[in-house]
Amino acid sequence: MPERPTAANLDPQARADVGDAPPPEIEEFIRFCHHRKAAEWPELYDEMCAVAARGEFNGWGHEQFADHGLTFALSGMPRLAGWVRVTLATHPEVVEMGAGATHGG
Repeated sequence: MPERPTAANLDPQARADVGDAPPPEIEEFIRFCHHRKAAEWPELYDEMCAVAARGEFNGWGHEQFADHGLTFALSGMPRLAGWVRVTLATHPEVVEMGAGATHGG
């Protein structure tokens, strides 16, 4: 039977960064997605994936997010979940944007 993925057997870099603050651009992305869909983890992850797939944040796709240290791979989930937790805990307020607005870039 295959071994179930756990924090102990995921990418060591992903585990090391679980409690760290994200890069500023990624923190902004997390807040942008949370504003669009006021959900918690893991539902917010779905919104983040959709935004990245459509290039709705600064025109960035998955490659640009990876260049900034964010991947949507299973091995990166612990770090991303930690970044979401830290970002929403330290900046719970969200600036209102008009309906249908997209982030510039």
